[in-house]
Amino acid sequence: MPGGELVYTSQQQPATPPQPQPRIIISTATSELLEDETWVWSQIKAEARRDAESEPALASYLYSTILSHSSLERSLSFHLGNKLCSSTLLSTLLYDLFLNSFSTDPDLRSATVADLRAVRARDPACVSYSHCLLNYKGFLACQAHRVAHKLWIESRRPLALALHSRIADVFAVDIHPAAKIGKGILFDHATGVVVGETAVIGNNVSILHHVTLGGTGKSGGDRHPKIGDGVLIGAGATILGNIKIGEGAKIGAGSVVLIDVPPRTTAVGNPARLVGGKEKPSRHEDVPGESMDHTSFISEWSDYII
Repeated sequence: MPGGELVYTSQQQPATPPQPQPRIIISTATSELLEDETWVWSQIKAEARRDAESEPALASYLYSTILSHSSLERSLSFHLGNKLCSSTLLSTLLYDLFLNSFSTDPDLRSATVADLRAVRARDPACVSYSHCLLNYKGFLACQAHRVAHKLWIESRRPLALALHSRIADVFAVDIHPAAKIGKGILFDHATGVVVGETAVIGNNVSILHHVTLGGTGKSGGDRHPKIGDGVLIGAGATILGNIKIGEGAKIGAGSVVLIDVPPRTTAVGNPARLVGGKEKPSRHEDVPGESMDHTSFISEWSDYII
């Protein structure tokens, strides 16, 4: 130990102190998402087993689409791939595309679970979560659109547009891949729904069949409607231009809306007008996008005559 310096031989090297292990931190939101997703997936599998036992003709179909898969995103990716494939756009390619998108993006999975819950809660014709997953084309079109939108913002636009075309062909739902859609969405029946390029749809919105969120001409730029949270849009309604439908508003079936609609109000007719009048419109307390209340305004609409 010359000069006070401690020297070790090869046999006397001190033990390396243990290195701290990296901590895996799971946020409360992530934990809640995993729990919610796990619960919904367990419900879907239980429903599929029950249906396979009660209807043996569907046993093979239910096994291949649900029971053979280890997670909701795998089942959904397989089902969408088979629904949207063509002779030139193979199901295996689409399966890989969907699975990569869902498995790497927690927001997509969160939106899928919220949409499943929305359909089950708001549509009395939906008998189970598995019924929605397998058969509700509005739900399936919305999930496929979410992947197309992800591709669009990643600048994979030719593939996004090809997927958009297949969604329109198969489900009769035409949503431009640039359109932004929140979570907790119900496209009820969904046939004929058209959503333009710069449209925005908030959370917990319910939209019925043959609804158009369109532009007003051939000019580019921001030209489509902005739909607030909790809005209900009745069948056959047409909403045109860069206008705002306020949070919790209700648009009656068959209405044509060309100007802003204030929050918590009801617009009906062609052209649409506010129930209660423009100066002091009637306002409701519920969230129509969740309550699905289409007709309570009738009692306050003095011009309603049969």
